[in-house]
Amino acid sequence: MSNAPMVPHWIAGERVEEAAAETVGVTESATGRVVGRVPAGGGEAADRAVRAARAAFGEWRHASLGRRKTTMFAYRELLNARRDELVDLLVTEHGKVADDAAGEVQRGLEVVEYACGIPDLLKGEHTENVSTNVDSWSVRQPVGVMAGITPFNFPVMVPLWMLPIAIACGNAFVLKPSEKDPSASLRLAELAHEAGVPPGVVGVVQGTGEAAQTLLTHPEVDGVSFVGSTPVARHVQRTAVEHGKRVQALGGAKNHAVVLPDADLDVTADALVGAAYGSAGERCMAISAAVAVGGVGDALAPAITERLKGLEVAAGTNPDAHMGPLITAEHRDRVAGYLAAGVAEGATLAYDGRDHPIDGDDGGHWLGPSLFDHVTPGMTVYTDEIFGPVLVLLRADSFEEAIDLVNRNRWGNGTAIFTNDGGAARRFHHEVEVGMVGVNVPIPVPMAYHSFGGWKESLFGDLHIHGPEGVQFNTRGKVVTSRWPDPTERGIDRGFPTAR
Repeated sequence: MSNAPMVPHWIAGERVEEAAAETVGVTESATGRVVGRVPAGGGEAADRAVRAARAAFGEWRHASLGRRKTTMFAYRELLNARRDELVDLLVTEHGKVADDAAGEVQRGLEVVEYACGIPDLLKGEHTENVSTNVDSWSVRQPVGVMAGITPFNFPVMVPLWMLPIAIACGNAFVLKPSEKDPSASLRLAELAHEAGVPPGVVGVVQGTGEAAQTLLTHPEVDGVSFVGSTPVARHVQRTAVEHGKRVQALGGAKNHAVVLPDADLDVTADALVGAAYGSAGERCMAISAAVAVGGVGDALAPAITERLKGLEVAAGTNPDAHMGPLITAEHRDRVAGYLAAGVAEGATLAYDGRDHPIDGDDGGHWLGPSLFDHVTPGMTVYTDEIFGPVLVLLRADSFEEAIDLVNRNRWGNGTAIFTNDGGAARRFHHEVEVGMVGVNVPIPVPMAYHSFGGWKESLFGDLHIHGPEGVQFNTRGKVVTSRWPDPTERGIDRGFPTAR
């Protein structure tokens, strides 16, 4: 590890390499090779980045909307021009297959494009003559220094859920990416600088929990955005609120797909395989639980199994790969442990990913796709967020039972229904207690001009990320009441202003 290069911070518009005594290795998921290092800490660098952000905020907050808009357009063009470079980073460091990496970059770009419309998004409201010669209007102004703490599974897309909206609204922004795949975030900051974002407005801090904790408690940080697991999201919300910050913390999920007997079996099976095993199941919007209503499960399970046999599990550099490795060997072993646990609890392991053929380096973090059938709600393969290529199939006797099963789950991130019955679909999206719903769409991630986020233990805070709620989170409302008396009128008005 000592020969692997240190991944630098980005502070005040420059790469800053830290000579840390203790470091954490960054490994290529497909090979297990250590290709970089980050500090086993990062608190001091986080403090420096925040102070640089605070200094830069004073000028950037007053930048005209025209300048901010032009800067965001330039950023969008640079990201688009470097699209292949970002895809390559995701494939090599994270281990994503090329198609999945390209999709991630595209979804991140869409948020940048949304932020290009910031002059329209920050329009206030005006009411004339609320009282005699008195007008009122509302404005939205930047909050200050915003921090982002992002997970390993989408090292381009999730930072771009936060950064463009934050800076387009006039804030400064400091990002702490996952130590498992930090390089893409550094590149995003460099391109923002190239697009014309002033030094200090965007910072990137490498490190571990110490760096994140520094951002959560720093007196100069005004707001925190987080995406990750539910236990950490709960900690982020608690800590940030205790230190006087606004916070949006997106947590974990157990996303259900309800399959009705009238659903097209082939279309449904194809959709579930893509939704459950894409990105090796390491995404908060993955379908990890399918609920088969009536007898449809008897046909659905073998249809999924047959498709799993044809999945190519290989490095992302292989153009035929459908699924890549998991992020670390430790996480791979954790996910594999659920396969034995599910069998011990009485579930049927219809397809065992440990036996799936792998085309990849022996040192990679490999595990093939797995399918459990006849799962019941009390089993750990259902109650836990596995966050890997494991789909569990439950049976429900009725549509009502299926909805109740989804609503009783402690998470409420995303869900989907597969049916040809419009009335059933309407009832489902009306009654289900989940923040994002798909009708014959397995992964209902909203477009950038809507907001992303779940309910229940999938969200800690009041506002979802990007879209209109993202603009609300990154701004504060202010109402101005103004009176300019008629110059022909004179004298003192001793009364409280009234509408007359």
